Amino acid sequence: MGDEQKKKEVIRLERESVIPVLKPKLIMTLANLIEHTSDRSEFLKLCKRVEYTIRAWYLLQFEDLMQLYSLFDPVHGAQKLAQQNLSPDEIDVLEQNFLTYLFQVMEKSNFKIATDDEIEVARSGQYLLNLPITVDESKLDKKLLKRYFTDHTHNDLPDFADKFVIFRRGIGIDRTTDFFFLEKVDMLIARLWAWIMRKTRLESLLSRRSNSRRKKDQKKDDEITSEEQTDDIYVERIRLENMQLSLRNLLGRITIQEPTFDRIIVVYRRASTQVKPDRGIYVKHFKNIPMADMEIVLPEKKNPGLTPMDWVKFLISAVVGLVAVVGSVDMPQADLWVIFAILSTVIGYCAKTYFTFQQNMATYQNLITQSMYDKQLDSGKGTLLHLCDDVIQQEVKEVIVSFFILMEQGKATLQDLDLRCEELIKEEFGESCNFDVDDAVEKLEKLGIVSRDTIGRYYCVGLKRANEIIGTTTEELVIKARQGGGTP
Repeated sequence: MGDEQKKKEVIRLERESVIPVLKPKLIMTLANLIEHTSDRSEFLKLCKRVEYTIRAWYLLQFEDLMQLYSLFDPVHGAQKLAQQNLSPDEIDVLEQNFLTYLFQVMEKSNFKIATDDEIEVARSGQYLLNLPITVDESKLDKKLLKRYFTDHTHNDLPDFADKFVIFRRGIGIDRTTDFFFLEKVDMLIARLWAWIMRKTRLESLLSRRSNSRRKKDQKKDDEITSEEQTDDIYVERIRLENMQLSLRNLLGRITIQEPTFDRIIVVYRRASTQVKPDRGIYVKHFKNIPMADMEIVLPEKKNPGLTPMDWVKFLISAVVGLVAVVGSVDMPQADLWVIFAILSTVIGYCAKTYFTFQQNMATYQNLITQSMYDKQLDSGKGTLLHLCDDVIQQEVKEVIVSFFILMEQGKATLQDLDLRCEELIKEEFGESCNFDVDDAVEKLEKLGIVSRDTIGRYYCVGLKRANEIIGTTTEELVIKARQGGGTP
């Protein structure tokens, strides 16, 4: 069992702050837990009034965000900027204001900036993408984001943060079942190559690189296998590289598994030219991106080619084949078959490397196409509208759960309330999350339906009183007018 455990590759991920339950299901489940019918109807009314009020609070801020983005929309923004007749300095101020609003909305939506360590762990393995993908940095602007992060300090910014930012949220699982014949052949050759390297002096030539990579992997393993943080999520990564050699595995279908980032948003600007300055800001939204294949969301990707390691293998194979042939020239004529076998092996290996690359290129093109049509949810204005609604839905759920706990279980400290809310979500919905109790309590106090006693414990007013304090909302008046046959 110990050997089997060592072969598993497990990634440790921090629990998300998102409540992974749909709002209608959350509200109806909590309402059904209320004993009296009259209280149940008052609770449902309160939920509607809470949502209407929170939506109104954010309306002006979101309108400012959308108005600013209209100036930096890559499609129509240039025309609107020209109509405004603004100076370059004024445009600089506006684009920084837009980024400030955008990053605030991202934080409220519980998106986090991917760090270098997270990127390294994600890219340390291979899933469906088996080519080295890099960004053409000459095509990306390096001033916009650098100026923002100079004025707004963020911890653990990645090295590429001056060129583009990757936001990530949510964790999922992607599984693929197939025969993977070419990949298995490649794996067998890779293991054979590693064995040859260990048995020859060639290993010393690449030992420094191997040691550095091993140190990185060791760091990753140490971080992953530590169980100091019991609240974290552990997801297993199943790869071909770790597959046990058996006839069944080599000839039959196998299932590989990779953790995914449920949502990824990439923000960047293309590089400008002296002839045509580019003020457009790209905001692209993707879903269910396997961690090991997250290179597919990178902006301005270079076309992949054979790696330096592939060329080294080509060169070494050619040298080995040449030495073997020259060494066999003086042998008897009967040994020409040996020369033929050596040349066939070398040529076959080179051909295999080339055709494997072509197969990987085809897979790469398919993944890019899939990322455009299946994985990409939206971009630009559509993404921003989605984020704004995300903020509202999340905060409404946090406020409702917090009020329900105080209503049903009585007074609580901030820490107790946080724990009780997480326990409720776990018990009733079977979901785990890192509940954002501070934000929820702040909203409840702002609504005027929750207060603190002299020793700092929070308590709520009754349901009927809570509805009276919030009062009739504009949305309710519109609904009432429609039901009465009038027009608002």
